Amino acid sequence: MSRNETALKKAPVEEQIKLPMPVRNPIVISVFAALLVAMAIGAKGNSIFSFEGATSWFSIPNVSLPASITLWVLTVLTIALAVWAWIQANARKTPPAWMLGVSGFAFVFGFLVWTVADKPSSVMPTVSLLIGGLTLAVPLIFGALSGVVCERSGVINIAIEGQLLFGAFMGAVVASATSSPYVGLIGSLVGGALVGVLLALFTVHFRADHIVVGVVLNMLVLGLTSFLYSTVLTHSAEYNRAVPLKPIGIPILKDIPIIGPIMFNQSILVYLVYVAVIGLQFALFRTRWGLRTRACGEHPKAADTVGVKVNRLRWINVIAASALAGLGGAFFTLGQNLAFSKEMTAGNGFIALAAMIIGRWNPKGALAAALLFGFATNLASVMQSVGSPLPAEYMLMLPYVVTILAVAGFVGSVRAPAAEGKPYPA
Repeated sequence: MSRNETALKKAPVEEQIKLPMPVRNPIVISVFAALLVAMAIGAKGNSIFSFEGATSWFSIPNVSLPASITLWVLTVLTIALAVWAWIQANARKTPPAWMLGVSGFAFVFGFLVWTVADKPSSVMPTVSLLIGGLTLAVPLIFGALSGVVCERSGVINIAIEGQLLFGAFMGAVVASATSSPYVGLIGSLVGGALVGVLLALFTVHFRADHIVVGVVLNMLVLGLTSFLYSTVLTHSAEYNRAVPLKPIGIPILKDIPIIGPIMFNQSILVYLVYVAVIGLQFALFRTRWGLRTRACGEHPKAADTVGVKVNRLRWINVIAASALAGLGGAFFTLGQNLAFSKEMTAGNGFIALAAMIIGRWNPKGALAAALLFGFATNLASVMQSVGSPLPAEYMLMLPYVVTILAVAGFVGSVRAPAAEGKPYPA
């Protein structure tokens, strides 16, 4: 054996095998740093943040920040994080997730500072910005949770858009007919479940291609709701009225400064989001049902061996998850105090699908991604009202751009359930 071979044999495994550099997080943090530098260079004046409506206990005055100093502080912090991330990556270590979170927060805060910098008449409405972000994330959260349950069971759910749309339709019609938004919520559940029955029928029973079935169901629901809207609802306005879900304030909690009005003075849909995320996170990873569901999505043959009725569980989960997405569709009508209109979900089902992927098929991950999308969407409308130098259309593009990046795999090495999209028995 040669001297080089002997040295290689004695070297640590890390030196023998050259691991690839984990560059995704360092690149993202570096981009944040570069954008902050660009904003800091031209920043001047002060940025005013309003906390109106933060609490009814006392008044919180506006906060004025020197734009240039604030942006440069955030820039230096982000550059330091970028350097640290590159050092970690060069050592073949994955940078901690909190570094990406801190740099992302610094970029978002810096962007808000830059948006209203040197504009005495423009004030950033902090509380309403956060309330709107949470509210707009509601259908995305329900849709993403629907995708999590279906795909953990082994069924690819591309039909989230159709489930949201039919849930919005049924919610509006039932609420208008009964003059009760809460009965309308039941209608939304039924609407989503009906789409789920078709999804389970063709994917589980007839063993058709899941993606094709999902696309066809989206087109079916779009065509059906458009037809019924044009032929029935436009001529019978009593079946398509705005029946709003009113906010329900939780005493004491709703007056906690900033957090209270955002989280505890919302409609019942938002409270159902809390229950759905917490309940599903627990059920999926801490209960027998969750274990069986994950087994059906990962190794259905092993699940069948221990007595799990794989296809029956897939049927149940797909219908229940679709009902959950239908409940999210109620946001577009009952939640926003609007009558039903054609194509009113506007692609939110596909954004929910991206939130599920970014969240790595995990309820709490899907929640975080959906909140990001909701915040970006609401920020676009706020930018118009405060006279941002950046066209709001760019912010409106953000959810769809992130959707493309997620589908393209930029979110990193995520692994879908192994048996997703595969019929059983094979």
